[in-house]
Amino acid sequence: MYKLWSFVSEYSLLLIAGALVALGWANLSPDTYHHFVEFPLIDDFFIGHLHVDAEGHAHRTLTLHYLINDVLMALFFAIAGKEVWEAVALENGSLRGKKAMTPLVATAGGMLGPIAVYLGLAMVMGSETYDAVSRGWAIPTATDIAFSYLVGRMVFGAGHPAVRFLLLLAIADDAAGLIILAIFYPSAELAPQWLLLSLAAAAGTYLLANWLPRRLDRGKQDRPNSTWVRAKLGFWPYLIGGCICWYGFQESGIHPALGLLPMVMTIPHADVSFGFFAEAEEHLHDLLNEIEHGLKLPVEVILFFFGLANAGVEFSAISAPTFLVLAGLLIGKPLGIAFMGWLAAKPMRLGLPEGMRMIDLFVVGCVAAIGFTVALFVASVAFPAGPVQDAAKMGALFSFFAAAISIVAGIVTRVKKVHG
Repeated sequence: MYKLWSFVSEYSLLLIAGALVALGWANLSPDTYHHFVEFPLIDDFFIGHLHVDAEGHAHRTLTLHYLINDVLMALFFAIAGKEVWEAVALENGSLRGKKAMTPLVATAGGMLGPIAVYLGLAMVMGSETYDAVSRGWAIPTATDIAFSYLVGRMVFGAGHPAVRFLLLLAIADDAAGLIILAIFYPSAELAPQWLLLSLAAAAGTYLLANWLPRRLDRGKQDRPNSTWVRAKLGFWPYLIGGCICWYGFQESGIHPALGLLPMVMTIPHADVSFGFFAEAEEHLHDLLNEIEHGLKLPVEVILFFFGLANAGVEFSAISAPTFLVLAGLLIGKPLGIAFMGWLAAKPMRLGLPEGMRMIDLFVVGCVAAIGFTVALFVASVAFPAGPVQDAAKMGALFSFFAAAISIVAGIVTRVKKVHG
């Protein structure tokens, strides 16, 4: 795994630290916590929460919460998008070919299972509960890649093929989650014409800073134009284009945290990929990997503040949405992944990686039930601020119990750890 451990360890510690501080603060002094999180940084600004007054005049207020969730988290989703893009686009990408088919089918089960459990139990609880919580159906579909990887290593050992299977499943889950956020959770009334601005920025940046220099360098071994653009302009064209892309997403009503994704696909990248956040990629000096390396520390700090801004939930908020999210993750994920993984491996004859047993699919499903980061994010956009959102967030936080369940499941199913 090319020492992936170091990245996710640092990532996890900072995120957990932010979440613990938020939980303690919100339960000891909820008023000061919420005042801090929603503190208005700039009123009547060109970015921020959209407000419409009684006379129909619209203005935006940039709050600390908006800065973290909608602006800075765009860098996190850009890095996640980079990994998904490489997994799909590169010739040796991990989500290409037959080797990825069983994890992809299992991913579908890991999303459909939680949705079925969440909405099914909500219906059993009655129409009033269903109407209140149905919009949160996507919350338990999330898999936190970093935390799942950490627990997966503990359960299976670093060299077990189930760990690689888990990573492929988590990457595919991430890709599906980005699509769900874009389609089903707009941040405002949709104005799709603004997406033309984002697409134009991405296309223009690609043509001027990527395609044109390479076109002019045809037949020239020293590649003078590409070298000049890289040396003199560096990442600046992509930063400017990314800002325009982000603004287009904000104005279009699609969640602006996804606003850098079109730009990711325009940046020059290597022809190979060593895997999700692999340290071996530090030896790749294409612009896309160098940008990712440069963002590593800032994103870790951003995730601390994300935990701080989103995990501040009072324990009194525990209610029906909490248990629905937990049931979707802890029951729907393992059963969905196990069933669809079996369907792919046996009836569809796609098989499992050598050294992986059928029962390991269920254990992988238990590990993938850790929703945390993305589940928290989806909860924050699925519901308006209030008791339902807080209860759903508590379910996302409690998904950490999946770690203990995974360890027990590994013992009961006699998983043989493979180190290396």
